[in-house]
Amino acid sequence: MQEIGIILSLFLLMFFAYRGFSVILFAPVFALLAASMSGLPLMPAYTELFMAKGVTYIKSYFPIFLLGAVFGKTMEDTGLAKGISRAIIRSLGKDRAILSVVLAGAVLTYGGVSLFVVVFAVYPFAAALFREADIPKRLVPGSVALGAFTFTMDSFPGTPQIQNIIPTNYFGTTIYAAPISGILGGLTILILGVSWMEHRRRSAAAAGEGYGKHTLNEPEAEQSTTDLPAWYIGALPLLAVLVVNFFLNNMFTWNPATLQPFQAMNLPLVAPAVKNVISSWSLIIALVIGILLTILLGWSRLPGGGLAKSLNAGAIGSLLAIMNTASEVGYGNVIASLPGFKAISGALMSIKIGGSPLVSEAVTVNVLAGVTGSASGGLSIALDLLAKDWLTWANTIGMSPQILHRVASMASGGMDTLPHNGAVITLLAVCGMTHRDSYGDIFAMTVIKTSTVFLVILFHSITGLL
Repeated sequence: MQEIGIILSLFLLMFFAYRGFSVILFAPVFALLAASMSGLPLMPAYTELFMAKGVTYIKSYFPIFLLGAVFGKTMEDTGLAKGISRAIIRSLGKDRAILSVVLAGAVLTYGGVSLFVVVFAVYPFAAALFREADIPKRLVPGSVALGAFTFTMDSFPGTPQIQNIIPTNYFGTTIYAAPISGILGGLTILILGVSWMEHRRRSAAAAGEGYGKHTLNEPEAEQSTTDLPAWYIGALPLLAVLVVNFFLNNMFTWNPATLQPFQAMNLPLVAPAVKNVISSWSLIIALVIGILLTILLGWSRLPGGGLAKSLNAGAIGSLLAIMNTASEVGYGNVIASLPGFKAISGALMSIKIGGSPLVSEAVTVNVLAGVTGSASGGLSIALDLLAKDWLTWANTIGMSPQILHRVASMASGGMDTLPHNGAVITLLAVCGMTHRDSYGDIFAMTVIKTSTVFLVILFHSITGLL
């Protein structure tokens, strides 16, 4: 009965998320449904467990969500993000239309711009270029997804996206963990992804299919030629984020006693050691500098309402993102507290392929990211539940926590892009496409991404390289 309650709860959460209902509202509903079927008291399960875990997540990551959203919004409103997109897409031209769209998304994502902003920044130029090259518009979402939702989101070392930050708090690593594995995995995804999209383009051309007659959310012709800032101006804030983040993570010496006064206060959520928060602190400082530089360079281009409108929009947008993920984390921890979950977690920990925790970790993170429809949500739930066990296991066999970090991060971006994923729904809406039109290519990216994680595990198992 308990296992049935958990499975029913998971199915209902996934179904309602796919139908567009907010997980902020329904995650606690279905968590309490599972709790009630296991005999757990409802109100304590909600206020003392669900809410407590959600608040812990907000404490750890809200500054990153907030500053990342503000940075992305100011980059968008000043036109700096679109200036970079236009330059990359125009420089490669219609003969390399798909690659240019992928690289435009990748540059912005790796520079710290949020995935949602990248969609809005890249789409107008992608659609215009595909129309000029007579490539089916239905291939635009897959190309954008490859550039923004895959290798620069969680594979390449140093990416400032949240999926690469979360493991640092559990494994004491930095965002540059396992660089060789990350680069290898990222390049594999890029090559296979572009090859797939080019195959789709050639097949459409052979069938005589062109851009198509579309009217929904079509960019106006002049949008692709609108006066925008030069690409090198827009690149400065991105470079600032990357350089400052690298310096603070790898060259600056943080005082290990910094947290001691706060630990002495017996505060409930203080990090155990400075190493667990260095990546978060570094990114917070880097994003603040990036925001200030973006405002300085794009002040004259801010839209009506000026700076206040952009800052407020970014701040408000961050609230929805953090609350969605925190609700999913709260949900996962309620499920994990139920007796029926012990059998599930035991089965996951019993996956000992290769004699290491890596396959168990990859499967668990992938499954939970797929269920929640969120890379950061699934990753946080999995690490909350099993990170200590995986780390203990790794220590017993002399495995570096760096590879645990990289596998967890990459796995989070695998099955998360199922049809109910918020970023997928937004991408299709912005492009004026439906799941029927374009989800097949997005799912192909999902399969490539998921498979590559296991290739990285195999590579590490054979070579021992990080």
